[in-house]
Amino acid sequence: MPRAVLIGPPGAGKSSVGRALAKLLQCEILDTDNEIEKISGKKIAEIFTEDGEPAFRAIEKDVVLKALKSAEGIVALGGGSVLDSDVADYLKGGNTPVAYLEVSISQAAPRVGFNKERPLLALNPRQQWMSLMEKRRPIYESLATLRIATDNRKPAEVAAEIASAIGVTS
Repeated sequence: MPRAVLIGPPGAGKSSVGRALAKLLQCEILDTDNEIEKISGKKIAEIFTEDGEPAFRAIEKDVVLKALKSAEGIVALGGGSVLDSDVADYLKGGNTPVAYLEVSISQAAPRVGFNKERPLLALNPRQQWMSLMEKRRPIYESLATLRIATDNRKPAEVAAEIASAIGVTS
């Protein structure tokens, strides 16, 4: 069972906070976006472009559910993975802390860069991000056992707050 699961939108810091938290807790991190790229041999943007979003979501669901069932460290989920009802149900039914990393668009924009590596943000990135958040925010909030603000904070600060909240001190 994972020690903690990180969820949130693009630019929230799931990967960087996940690495900092894994270092703090002296455990592994499994970033599902990285795992998808490793398994598929393609960048996520390439999967979207060449195979389409449904193909990506199918791979993502498989990778995420395997991670949630077998990983023993920190699991950082791709921002859209929580849209899958099986993933959401698994998170709701588990005992693993789920940290929703909250971020404003003003902070997410420079972190993400709104570049082509983020296929869902390729056209009119700010509007797309706002639209994603309108749909996803209630899901993130409903799944989270912790809500952590990341604006103007270093990954290590956010990681320390999560560690403290889940009862692990460094």
